[in-house]
Amino acid sequence: MMNKMIVANLVHRPIRSLISISAVALEVILILLIVSFFYGQLNGSRASQVGVGADVLVQPPGSSAIVGVTGAPMPVKVGPLLRNLPHVAEVAPVIWELTTKPSLEIIYGIDFASYNSIPPAFRFVSGRPFQGPYDVIVDDFFAHTARVKVGDSIEILNRQFHICGIVEHGKGARKFIPLSTMQDLIGAPGRASVFYVKLDDSRNANLVVNEIKNVPGMENYAVRSMEEYLSMLTPENLPGFETSIHIVVAIAMIIGFLVIFQSMYTAVMERTREIGILKSLGASKLYIVNVVLRETALLAIAGIIAGTVISILTRHIILFEKPSLRLFWSNIWVVRATVISLAGAVAGALYPAYKAAQKDPIDALAYE
Repeated sequence: MMNKMIVANLVHRPIRSLISISAVALEVILILLIVSFFYGQLNGSRASQVGVGADVLVQPPGSSAIVGVTGAPMPVKVGPLLRNLPHVAEVAPVIWELTTKPSLEIIYGIDFASYNSIPPAFRFVSGRPFQGPYDVIVDDFFAHTARVKVGDSIEILNRQFHICGIVEHGKGARKFIPLSTMQDLIGAPGRASVFYVKLDDSRNANLVVNEIKNVPGMENYAVRSMEEYLSMLTPENLPGFETSIHIVVAIAMIIGFLVIFQSMYTAVMERTREIGILKSLGASKLYIVNVVLRETALLAIAGIIAGTVISILTRHIILFEKPSLRLFWSNIWVVRATVISLAGAVAGALYPAYKAAQKDPIDALAYE
């Protein structure tokens, strides 16, 4: 009986019910899509570094684990010193350059011979390696998304580059230009952001890390095994990552709380006479609270389902339009979004439920 009455109340006020459901759905969508983007970029960064194939990374002192934020302060002449160390098979100097035009991405400036010598080597879908200073190699995801082919021109760092080759994705970046060209473009001649070091046996990584730190002048360099480096690419180690997620979740929860509060408070005020009738028939305060909270829970569940479905569809649409974009999805976060949205909705309904339960049945029946 109670459930039939709750459904009837919601159907009787379709606009208010739709607004409440939409607010909860928006809350879920905001949480799931922001988390999808943030964690997708983080996981993508980890995967791209694994794909390079190096065993050790050498960066300048005080470097962040975030790719692309350290500039190019290291002299390339460090490379020969590293190559002469025991167990070192190959050293590849690379410049990571962060750009926001046309979108946020990391461009790699590479010495093709040394970078490609670190397995797995580039696998060309079409085209060839660099032939000139303004050649660029792009991966298949970028080529598909941008609808470009070998021979086309694209703008990188305010210069026109000629696509000389398209490679399979996974070996670091989506775009690669010659190291010397990158050095000229950013004003860092003879410099690099990182040295990728390939060893004769990955089990010697910690030994080589200690050897590099014992090289005169490199005591303060950030030298890490790839395993250690990847362990740093976690939400806890990235400044502002978890804070950003928490802010988004808090904003989403506030939106849901306020809309549900306003909706249920207004509903209680409009249904004063109905509440009086229920109480005159013997309904207890707990019964009235139960009615309001059940109604809220039903709205919240409908919103959660709608928000989850819309988030899944939106993610698929984005990936279809931009397959190069990495988007994370986790059922754990779906559960978290459900709990957060439900908790916010119930919290928003508590005061209206309390007000409804406190109404005097005589005054309520006399209410016009």
